[in-house]
Amino acid sequence: MTPSIKLVAAFAIGAGCAAITIHGLQAQAKPPVYVVNEVEVIDAAAMRTYAEAQATLVKKHGGRYIIQGGKILATLSGTAPAGRFTIYTFENADKMQAWRDDPGQKDVMGSRDKAAKFRSFVVEGLLQ
Repeated sequence: MTPSIKLVAAFAIGAGCAAITIHGLQAQAKPPVYVVNEVEVIDAAAMRTYAEAQATLVKKHGGRYIIQGGKILATLSGTAPAGRFTIYTFENADKMQAWRDDPGQKDVMGSRDKAAKFRSFVVEGLLQ
């Protein structure tokens, strides 16, 4: 076998091993999750207190805000909701669940219901 054929064969084997490894790593990866909240504020002062406490818990569990109290700029279809929005993301569903299960949530959720009406849900994102 000539040196160039050996080089091509080694490259092909290496590329195949890399493809198998990458596929295996992607199969093990977990998608990010997004917590989406539609908020109708009842008590602005109570809402500020709630939002600060919740932000601390979100950050504690590796979450980060994408939208915090976002104002709707335009309606693309249908009627725009009257409230505000928050969206925060966690690396995966396990981290989001740890945030939800945090003992501090009990106190935070008690103040939440006095501050605003919420419609909240969790959405699975795409692997990057």
